[in-house]
Amino acid sequence: MRTLYQFPLSHFCEKARWLLDHKELDYVAHNLIPGFHRAFTQLKTGQNSLPVLKDDSYWIADSTEIALYLDETYPEHSLLRRDPELREQALQINNVASELGEHVRRWGLAQALSQGDEPLEIMLGEQGYMRQFEKFSKPLIKTLVTKGYQLESEKVTESKARMTELIEQLNSALIKNGGRYFVGDRLGLSDIAVCSMLAPLLELGETPWENEHEENRTGDFMNYQSYLLDLPLGQYIQRIYETERNARVDWRGM
Repeated sequence: MRTLYQFPLSHFCEKARWLLDHKELDYVAHNLIPGFHRAFTQLKTGQNSLPVLKDDSYWIADSTEIALYLDETYPEHSLLRRDPELREQALQINNVASELGEHVRRWGLAQALSQGDEPLEIMLGEQGYMRQFEKFSKPLIKTLVTKGYQLESEKVTESKARMTELIEQLNSALIKNGGRYFVGDRLGLSDIAVCSMLAPLLELGETPWENEHEENRTGDFMNYQSYLLDLPLGQYIQRIYETERNARVDWRGM
């Protein structure tokens, strides 16, 4: 059985889940604890980040590397086109989305943690040692997340500015291709990458970021969400999630 090692709230892990779901491959999502995951991932892959996919005897780190591995190993329902020009276009958009994802993560986490500990509750999981000793583990995880993702106010402000630049760039690229998909005429890596990276800002239903309580949002977050939804890009993400996000595994993991 394939195993995807993940953080439930990570949009990079959402991207990996979507890649596997698009390929219609069976897998289980296994949660690791932020900070403590580093020793495990370093041992298995030589890298410190998630997601990590274990497929038989193969260990693959990084969502983009997982995409390339899946297309080579399981060519059905391809993520990248054979045409060299279309393939390069998709990889370029994927790279922009990856940079965008880093800034969305920093700004989004800062917004969420300023309103309460709900993200930490999900990170702790429903059972296990971290939940049993949450009085001590919760502040520890908060410290690890704050330092690990550089949630200082100056960095958060810089990320918001860069996030907006990249969103405008992607919005223009989407319009240039007719507004339905980023590359070609069907869903591919570029679409999955962009939608996954921006999903936390839209709080879409049946995603890890669904939020039915406005009191848990800052005014800054709500204004930014409205800005994104006014763009063709935001409306496209809503449409793709509604029509083409066919999740096969619960994002909450185990």
